[in-house]
Amino acid sequence: MPTRFLAAVTAAGFGLLFPVVPALAHHSFGAEYDESKPVTITGVVTKVDWENPHMHFYIDVKDDGGNAVHWKFEGFPPNMLIRQGWRRDITMKLGDTVTVFGWRARDGSNFAHSREVTWSDGKKLTSGPPANTGGN
Repeated sequence: MPTRFLAAVTAAGFGLLFPVVPALAHHSFGAEYDESKPVTITGVVTKVDWENPHMHFYIDVKDDGGNAVHWKFEGFPPNMLIRQGWRRDITMKLGDTVTVFGWRARDGSNFAHSREVTWSDGKKLTSGPPANTGGN
């Protein structure tokens, strides 16, 4: 009997903690990004992570000296991307040349929240919410 009681208390404790884990990782647009710093960046896709709570993709951009500058972009969660017409492993592939419009991170790093992605063939898809709309 004590073992069953301990197991029930432990399970209940974990159940109360689970909702907290996503909340700790979540942030508002305004906390991370600066809507007064829009960026449009063109580069080659080097990595795509479809994971919750947000999709991230990485592109290499050539600077004036021809060196690769690495950029990271955050987008909608995967389920919202699918509703926008994205397909995992099909829409954005390694080696694609893309132009990304978004807003730069407040810390000035090469990190931004994407709003729209345009491929070299002219195809465009929404990848994130408008600035400071409460969307994540």
